[in-house]
Amino acid sequence: MVALTFLFLCFWAAGDLSRIQVTQEPDRPSLRVQLSHTASLRCCYSVTGGAVDTTWVTSPHMVKGILRGVDWRENRVTVDGGNLTAAGVMCHTLILREVRLNDTGLYQCFLNHSALQPSVYTHGTFLHVYRPMVKILDISESTKNSILTAEGMLLMVAVLLHGTMMLCKTKKLNQLKKKRVKEEEENIYEGLNLEECCSTYDQIQRSLVQGPYQDVGNMIMEEEEIQLEKP
Repeated sequence: MVALTFLFLCFWAAGDLSRIQVTQEPDRPSLRVQLSHTASLRCCYSVTGGAVDTTWVTSPHMVKGILRGVDWRENRVTVDGGNLTAAGVMCHTLILREVRLNDTGLYQCFLNHSALQPSVYTHGTFLHVYRPMVKILDISESTKNSILTAEGMLLMVAVLLHGTMMLCKTKKLNQLKKKRVKEEEENIYEGLNLEECCSTYDQIQRSLVQGPYQDVGNMIMEEEEIQLEKP
């Protein structure tokens, strides 16, 4: 009788454990926190049929086969025991004070129970710890606008100056080209006697105008002179 009762209790307990179900609630996907500030992470879930053990872990989850949990014994780490909301949702909060750069990583809640096969990891939140950018010159927006305006004016002046210089250079090159052409034309006639050229040109013109008739007339006159000279 005692053995039957024990077996009944075991089967009842096993049946009760098999009814444990975990429903994960949406987690914050990512959190960006400045160096040395405080980060607050939360995981929420709802469970039916019993209670589960919750442990905060960070990536990588396992190191040499051992679960890598967040060391809550550290002074800057605070882990609460969980708060049950009116809707039956259990939420756990992890607070990291004076965060460091090596705290960057994925933080999840590891839900464990003998009836959960396999164990459950919540969606998790990726914590990004960043170092703030140090400003070399701390200037106001109005000063920035004035600097940008001055840069624009200087750029416009530089463009206009360069264009003017190019125009002047082109004009000067054209003048030099014209002067060189004129000098070459003068060099063509250099060394020539213009008077001789003119006399030669006149002779050529007269020969072209008079043609062969001038020679025939000269021959007739010469023959007449010869006849008159004869007795």
